[in-house]
Order: sequence, then structure tokens, then C-alpha cells
Amino acid sequence: MTLTRRDAEHVFQRLRDGLVPERGLDAFAVGIERPRAEIGRLLGMAGDGEGVFKFLRGGYGCGKTFMARLAVLDAQAKGFATSFVVVSDNDLHFHKFDDVYRKVLQELSTSSCPRGALPDIIDRWIAKVEDAVIEGGADETAPDFDARVEERLGEELASLTGGKAPEDLVRVLRAVFQQKQQGNLAEAGALLSWLAGSGNVGAAVKKLAGIKGDIESRDAMDYLHGILEVVKAAGYKGLVIVIDEVETILRMRQDVRGKSLNGIRQIIDAASAFPGLFWVFTGTPEFFDTRRGVAGLQPLHDRIAFLTHGGVASLRQAQLELRPFDKARLRDVALRLRELYPAQDRADVERKATPQVVERLVDEVSDGFRGDVGVVPRQFLRQLVTMLDLIDEGLDAEVVGVDQSSLNENEQLLIENRYPFDPEPGDEQGYAPAALEF
Repeated sequence: MTLTRRDAEHVFQRLRDGLVPERGLDAFAVGIERPRAEIGRLLGMAGDGEGVFKFLRGGYGCGKTFMARLAVLDAQAKGFATSFVVVSDNDLHFHKFDDVYRKVLQELSTSSCPRGALPDIIDRWIAKVEDAVIEGGADETAPDFDARVEERLGEELASLTGGKAPEDLVRVLRAVFQQKQQGNLAEAGALLSWLAGSGNVGAAVKKLAGIKGDIESRDAMDYLHGILEVVKAAGYKGLVIVIDEVETILRMRQDVRGKSLNGIRQIIDAASAFPGLFWVFTGTPEFFDTRRGVAGLQPLHDRIAFLTHGGVASLRQAQLELRPFDKARLRDVALRLRELYPAQDRADVERKATPQVVERLVDEVSDGFRGDVGVVPRQFLRQLVTMLDLIDEGLDAEVVGVDQSSLNENEQLLIENRYPFDPEPGDEQGYAPAALEF
């Protein structure tokens, strides 16, 4: 696969910043064919109307975020809407389903709308409803046409959700249509913001739809179900929600950890009730295997425990293990990036950044970290891109290893074989199952 110049510039700028690119990943996705195929299998199931989930398991630097971003791109290529949410200990707690709902809707995207795709999806759905009303014999120029569309919107949503759609969801969608037909785009946009979980919509705007208050935790998953059905009715195969860096929960207070883990348990227990929805969680072994994490909540651990037989793990179980980088894979990725680099003088880059030079850079990193290149792939790739940049700028570029002073906190903890959190006296107590407002 080749990249457009725009996508290549995006990829290398993100790598310079030590981040995972949001597009163009397929061009240098090396050595992950089998886990990618497993994600593809589950996308097929979701597209056929199943509600499914997967946990991507791997240590820091194993490529969990890369795999999750690639899953999003593969999903969009197959006709899914997607949402990529990074866990924060400030504004995302899994026992507060309104938090989860709000973040998912904020990050809703499609292949044609990279972020904030809810208005576009709603417009597509309404257009299909209008077409259906016209096909049913209605005259779109008749005075009662808009009223017939409004009625059909409510009927279709009730049918899609089995009558379980919240009444306020129906009211808001009808009001959005009304306001747009009247040319009141600001009011329609504010109502869509309310539907996306915003708590900053004024009472006057809410009154237009006959609603009060905001979406609460106990109702949030019903709203998500309604949005899921609208997504599919708009022409998409389904919805893929990625929850990245779920190990962040380990840094939260003990009571919040327990409630958040119970929230995840409740989400996956209800997965089959959301046809066409595919949840993807990424986490470290410490999140899954310690009693501070999943192992401390027995019902959740029983459902998603990582199983091996003779040291071999099936890719089809709840946890999909991603293996660390080794020298061969790091070299292959580096050589592929060398081919993709948007050089001003391609011949000069190829002459100076030879495969032998790339191999020496891998060796430098490997020697600096006791042969464990899986510790610092992010830093290695930054070093590689810096070398290519220097060559492209006409400057001398020496092959050097990664300076340990440049490591971030997680990388330093990994080198020192320490947990990314401070152990607490109650870490071994575990958590009791709890019923949450869902």
C-alpha cells in the first residue's frame, strides 16, 4: 500500500511527536496479520447483527493503541461508524454511564466525517426517512409533508429499538428536524449537542423539544442503543467503540476502581442486547491480572480471564494478546517507513539510510536496553524519523541509540520493572459485584 503525500506527512508528524497516527496505518502494519484477522472476524459478526467485545492485552509498547486505531480504520472501510475514546481519570468513570455515553458521542466518526459525526449521521437517517415517506405516496410539496416525516421518525425509532427508545430521544430528533426545516440551524445544533451528552444547553432550547434536564447515568445506555439503531438506519453496518488505555483505572481511588470495573462488567454482560455494536478495550497485563484490577472482581475475571494451553493462547478468547516488538519486526517496520518517507530527494534518503544503517540503529537500541527493543518502540521510531529528517534536510545523520533521559514516565517504570501506580494496603481485597444504574 502507498500513501498520499498528505497522509504520509500526517504519519511522520505523528511519529515525530511520539504518537500513533490516525490514518495511513495500513501502510506499515507489519507482523500483526493474525490479531488483525481476529478483529476482522468480530467486525463480520457485528455486521451480521451480533453484539460483541474484545480486550486487547499487552505491555507498554506492544502496539495496543496502534492495533486499536487500525481496527477503527478497518471498521470504517467496512462501513461502520466508530468512536475512539482514551480513558482519563478526570472525566471518564465507567460506573457513570453518562460519562461513557458523552465521550463516545463526542468522538463519533465515519470515513467521511473524522470527528463529531452525529449531525451528519442524523441528517442521513432523516433523508432516508423522507425518501421512504415519498415512496409511500406522499407529496413532498404538500403542507402536511413535514408532519408526516416527524410521525415516521418516531415510528421508525420505536420499531428499531423495540419500543425501548427514551421518549426524550424521540422528541429531540423530531425537534431537530423541525428546527432545520424552519432554518433555525443554531437551535438544531444545540439540541444535537444535548443529544451528545452536553450539560450546557439552555432551558429555552430544551423547551423547543419539550425536554428538561440532561441525560443521566441510568438512561445513558438506552440512549446509546437508540443512537446505534439510528447509525444502522442511516446506512452504516454498525458501531465500533474503542476504549483505549483502560489500565488508567488502576490509578483511581479504590472505590472508583471497583465501580468502574463493575461498569465494564455490566457493559459486556449487556453486549448481546446491542446488535451491531463492537466494544474494543485495550489494557496492560497489570490491569487484567492483578487484584487491583480485573482479577479483583471475580465475576468480571470469570468472563474475560486470559487462558493458555501449553503456553499457547487462542486469539478468539475475550483477551487478544499482542506480543512485544522484537528486533526483526522493528527492523521490518523501520524499512517500510523508510520506503514511505515523503523525501524531497528519494535517491539521497535511500543512499544514506541503507538497510544496513537501519539495522545498526536497531542494534544500538537493542544494546542500550539489554536486547529488549519492546521497551521503547515509540522512542526508536522517533529516532528513525529524526535520522530521515536530517538526511532530507541535507545534514549529517549519525546512527545513535535512544537516550534514556528521553523516556516518558511509563517507559522509565517499565525499564525499572515497577508498577505505574502506588500500591495500597487494600490492593489484595478485591471488589464486590455491584448493581449500577444501567
